[in-house]
Amino acid sequence: MESFATGIVFNIQRFSLHDGPGIRTTVFLKGCNLRCAWCHNPESMKKDPQISVNFNRCTSCGRCAAVCPEGVHRIEADGTHCLFPEKCRLCRACIEACPADAISVIGREYRPQEVIEVVLKDRIYYDRSGGGVTFSGGEPTYQHEFLLELLKLSKAEGLHTCIETNGMAQKEHLAEISPYVDLFLFDFKHYDDEMHKKYTGASNKAMLENLAFLNELSKELLLRCPIIPGINDTLAHFEAIKTLRRKYEHIRDVELMPYHTIGSGKWKNIGLFYSLADLKAPSKEQIEIWKKEII
Repeated sequence: MESFATGIVFNIQRFSLHDGPGIRTTVFLKGCNLRCAWCHNPESMKKDPQISVNFNRCTSCGRCAAVCPEGVHRIEADGTHCLFPEKCRLCRACIEACPADAISVIGREYRPQEVIEVVLKDRIYYDRSGGGVTFSGGEPTYQHEFLLELLKLSKAEGLHTCIETNGMAQKEHLAEISPYVDLFLFDFKHYDDEMHKKYTGASNKAMLENLAFLNELSKELLLRCPIIPGINDTLAHFEAIKTLRRKYEHIRDVELMPYHTIGSGKWKNIGLFYSLADLKAPSKEQIEIWKKEII
């Protein structure tokens, strides 16, 4: 029976090698309940589809501003393209007018069956590599009903499933999806509650409670730890990582995720200010030092 649930997806990435075991397809759902200062997918924060401008392509010709009925685009005298995404009603007039193909809408509505049809195109690679499908975001549990349907369909097809989560889901939602999840890629961002609030916009208490809850359910866990210079690259944070690893027997491994600047330009593309613009990515030598701290 076909589901009537629909959801908003902003990317389906085939041949993914870093979101769980084997070769995988990673499905990125829009919407997140955190606002991490270092987020490399800021286009995932808002649940609804949204306008985006690739400023590297923009020629400042002004055609978008001329056709937009809401004043979303403004071209200054010096050629600066100012974007006001909060005004956008997604009429797409600017997209049609842009000769440089610099404007797009991020996110579109899918039915669960549509997503799984794409995922199943690479079944042969999952079978050969021990891979499968990973649902990421944003925070995939933010679209709970849609995610649940995706997971059920995936398991009905015999696929290995992963969820990449910030751990901030409602406990009853985790309980509902857990029978259909083989591996939780669980983020641990900061051990200190006040620092967690400062850099993600929320307390870490629910996250820690949910980590304990999933361990009680005997769910396999991979602890994913973004390490941001000057924010959580401290001995106290590394000690907290080691403590969690010792405490919960179902944490099978810890993965450090060093800060990088690859996604920083996306913030400007959707009209957001990136507060860590001056932060540099760590060296390979520094990353190796961090890895030794959690052994």
